[in-house]
Amino acid sequence: MSTITIHPEGWKPAKGYANGIVAEGRILFVGGQIGWTADQVFEAHDFIGQMVQALKNIRAVVEEAGGCVADIARLTWYVTDKTEYLAHQKEIGAAYREVMGYHFPAMTMVVVSALVEDDAKIEIEATAVLSD
Repeated sequence: MSTITIHPEGWKPAKGYANGIVAEGRILFVGGQIGWTADQVFEAHDFIGQMVQALKNIRAVVEEAGGCVADIARLTWYVTDKTEYLAHQKEIGAAYREVMGYHFPAMTMVVVSALVEDDAKIEIEATAVLSD
């Protein structure tokens, strides 16, 4: 099921995320995905490469459950370096659209001191709402 974006009247446009999402169906909770492959190998050691892989991992889980990117209602991003994230906004936007298209769910960004896997720079968890 596709999601419906909610944007309160009079608010400035949200850029790269939604303020709210409405959806109905089966809920899929996708555990935090980091930037390693299905074989648990980091092929990328840079932020953008790991972000792309983490998003591809999320997409793979959603598709395995019978959904698609448009079913993703929420993403929570955990990053280890706020400065690196802010310094690469243009590249992040382009890389995001490469994997997720122009679907922008509700999103939260949290800066953390470290992730469980020492080489991980980013971890993203997702919630998707799938058709019955």
